[in-house]
Amino acid sequence: MREAVAASGLRIGLHNHSQGDIVKLRIRHIALLVAGCLAPALAHATNGYFSHGYGIKSKGMAGVGIALPQDAMAAATNPAGMVWVGNRMDAGLDLFMPRRESEISGNGAGLNGSYDGDGRSIFYVPDFGYNRMIDPNLSVGISVYGNGGMNTTYETSPFSAFGVTGTTGVDLTQLFIAPTVAYKITPDHSVGLSLNLAHQRFSAYGLQPFAMMSSDPTKLTNNGEDASSGWGVRIGWTGRVSDMVTLGATYQSKTKMGKFKDYAGLFADGGDFD
Repeated sequence: MREAVAASGLRIGLHNHSQGDIVKLRIRHIALLVAGCLAPALAHATNGYFSHGYGIKSKGMAGVGIALPQDAMAAATNPAGMVWVGNRMDAGLDLFMPRRESEISGNGAGLNGSYDGDGRSIFYVPDFGYNRMIDPNLSVGISVYGNGGMNTTYETSPFSAFGVTGTTGVDLTQLFIAPTVAYKITPDHSVGLSLNLAHQRFSAYGLQPFAMMSSDPTKLTNNGEDASSGWGVRIGWTGRVSDMVTLGATYQSKTKMGKFKDYAGLFADGGDFD
C-alpha cells in the first residue's frame, strides 16, 4: 500500500475571495480544458489511497474544503468548517470506475505479459453528513464517509508461472465516522475537533509464491476477510484574514487500528495497519 490509514499530518488551505481572480481562473480553466481535450492521454492513475475530496460538492470543486467548507461533510477535511454551514443534512454516492491492469516485461522468471485486474468494475462509495447549530457560534455534527484506493482482482494471475491457478488480488474497504464539535471564537475565525472512528476490512488471495519470505506463511494469503477498528482525532482552524483571503489548517493524528490477525504474515508487526 502506498499510504497508511491515517498518517499524522498538517494540511493548509487558502481561499481567495477576489471576483476578478475568479473570472481569470475560470478563463484559465476553460483554456486548460480545451488543451486537455486536444492533447493525447499518455498516462492515467487514481488518487491512490486517499480521496481528493469528501462530499459531492467538494469533489466537484477539485477537493476544496479546508478553507471553504461546502456542506455537512466538512469535518472529513476540516472540522472547524462545520460551524459555517448551518443546519443541514447531506448524502451522496460516488460511482468509482477505475481501470486496473499491469504489464510485465523483461522478467527472467516467466512472468512477462499483460494482466487485467478489473475483476469488479464499479465501486459504490456513499457519504453522509449532519450538522446542527446549538447557537450562532457553536455546532455539533457528524460526517460519515468511505476511504481507500481500489481493489484488484486478476482472474489470470500474474504469478501463474509459480503455480498459482486461481485469482490474485487484494481488497481493502474502510468506513470513517467523525463526530464533530466546532466553535466560532470570533466572527471570522473558528476551531473544530473531530473524533475519527474507523473500521476496515481486508482480504488477499493468490500470493502463495511469497510464502517463503513471510514471517508467518499461514497468515499471508487466502484467509478470507479480516477486520479491525480504531480511532484518532483531527483538529482544525479556519479564519478570514482579510476581505479577499480565508485560510484553513488541520492536523490529524495517527488512527490507531487493531491488527489484521489473519494477515499477520503479510503486514509488518504481526498485522499492524494504522
